[in-house]
Amino acid sequence: MSKAVLMQGNEACVKGALKAGMRFFAGYPITPSTEIAEGCAVELPKLGGKFIQMEDELASMAAVIGASVTGTKAMTATSGPGFSLKQENIGYACEAEIPCVIVDVQRSGPSTGLPTSSSQGDVMQTRWGTHGDHPIIVLSPSSVSETYYLTIRAFNLAEKYMTPVILLMDEMIGHLRETVNLYDDVEIINRKQPDEPEGNFEAYKAGENLVPVLPVFGSGHYYNITGLTHNTWGFPTNNRKIAGDLNSRLLNKIEKNRKDIESFEEYLCDDAELLIVAYGGSARVGEESVDMLRKKGIKAGMYRPVTIWPMAETRLAELSERTGKVLVIEHNNGQYVHEVERVAGKKVEVGFIGNISGSYILPTEVVKKAEEMYYAK
Repeated sequence: MSKAVLMQGNEACVKGALKAGMRFFAGYPITPSTEIAEGCAVELPKLGGKFIQMEDELASMAAVIGASVTGTKAMTATSGPGFSLKQENIGYACEAEIPCVIVDVQRSGPSTGLPTSSSQGDVMQTRWGTHGDHPIIVLSPSSVSETYYLTIRAFNLAEKYMTPVILLMDEMIGHLRETVNLYDDVEIINRKQPDEPEGNFEAYKAGENLVPVLPVFGSGHYYNITGLTHNTWGFPTNNRKIAGDLNSRLLNKIEKNRKDIESFEEYLCDDAELLIVAYGGSARVGEESVDMLRKKGIKAGMYRPVTIWPMAETRLAELSERTGKVLVIEHNNGQYVHEVERVAGKKVEVGFIGNISGSYILPTEVVKKAEEMYYAK
């Protein structure tokens, strides 16, 4: 059974989170994500959940971590400036393997920038914003409907791999209104709990798929949580072998499970001679551009990474090499394009079209750039 509902992207994010079982939200209002906080403030008390407006973004992320270790599915939402302030605690969640969802509805920057204008300027901040070599999963929706279902998937991945997951939206999608079909039969994943008797517990011992089984605080199992490098009991250590093993496992629990985590979509790629790469709101421009190019006799196709990080490198490399020409569309000055160049640039011509004025890239601009690339000798 399904129900068709007209809703805004930010509203879809709230509904998806509630469907996934989110019962705690801590945040601080910031344009263009404020509707997410407002929606959670209204809906969570109806379900016995908790909404807290914190004093700032640092505290918001800390509160989310605290809620999660009690077994509660927790989320926060922000935009670029607030996302920057959350980074230290995001790193803590990565090291301590605390599942949570962070929503970043991007706006034009830097600094306060253009608060009501769309942007995709936080792509690299999602991957490398916090210090050190750390694992991260980042999902990017390109429609209101996908926002609903990717929010659910973000919680599923967080609980399955015991890690923070970032839902990377942009203002274009956050404030867009579309019809969403809400299906009842959606998979919901909850974190595993130990079968062993209560007592001291080797919580950070690698389990299935290199993921530890971390007991819920208050369940009767005792272990330590710290942002310091730690042993399998959770206690800090300076042992270099233990440190290396821990950090390698943190990275490998994502790297070695890529097939389960990665997702992407292809549009008219079977016979494509020019490949457009776009994600999030820019993918809507990319799809329209492909249709316009096809009418002009240019066999264009589009590859859309749904999972921004980790990057689905194998398929992108295959499509890029087959077409020979790749055009990346981003509402920034060039971020993901460098990853495309890394994967495909040695054998393929990679072009770029971006925008940092706060306005949208037009399909006509993309078509013009694509024609220049296609007909160039």
